[in-house]
Amino acid sequence: MTAIRIEGLTKRYGSGDTAVDALKGVDMSIAAGEVVGLIGPSGSGKSTLLKCLGAVTEPTAGRMTLGGETIFDSGQGGWISKDLHALRRDRIGFVFQAPYLIPFLDVTDNVALLPMLAGKSNNQSRLRAMELLRALDVAHRAKASVVQLSGGEQQRVAIARALANQPPVILADEPTAPLDSERALIVMTILGQMASQYQTAIIVVTHDEKIIPTFRRIYHIRDGITYEEQGEGRTLQGLS
Repeated sequence: MTAIRIEGLTKRYGSGDTAVDALKGVDMSIAAGEVVGLIGPSGSGKSTLLKCLGAVTEPTAGRMTLGGETIFDSGQGGWISKDLHALRRDRIGFVFQAPYLIPFLDVTDNVALLPMLAGKSNNQSRLRAMELLRALDVAHRAKASVVQLSGGEQQRVAIARALANQPPVILADEPTAPLDSERALIVMTILGQMASQYQTAIIVVTHDEKIIPTFRRIYHIRDGITYEEQGEGRTLQGLS
């Protein structure tokens, strides 16, 4: 099943002689349960594409489908959903270079917050949070405050939070940049396991050379155009 499909996506900033085409017809397709790399130099259109995928920036033209449902179609006037906040909250998970956990909430509350905001009961939200914390091997830190967690534990909680509303896609922006090689490869292994277990498509935007061999498929972006290639798909053991 295709979790996210992008067809002919363009983004133009400005108009007339000063117009800049950041995206020039991007095509991508990512299956449920797949982890794909998105790689490109600064100024290649990578950040713009990520913002379009995350429903933060409106594309100029093209079509985006999420979990079999069209969310953007320039031929139909743009965004199909009129509540982009709810779209981002419920259908798209985000993992960043920094965990951005809420310091005055404990670990469970950090993960349970999104389901509660989406209308789930307190009990349902906490059960979902504990399910994810167990899957990510941080359930023993469920009542800990953010400042009591190691960097690796914080990143695992951030991944749990991204999965909390069972989104079809997770956008991971440089999730391993601050980590050493061993911890970076562990994070990639975790993302692969979570993608498979929850059938979530994960797009990892990265400059991190040490994790690039873990991808089975890679999209390179340069001058606003994407090029697909097969990756090595090496495991943590294969890189050690």
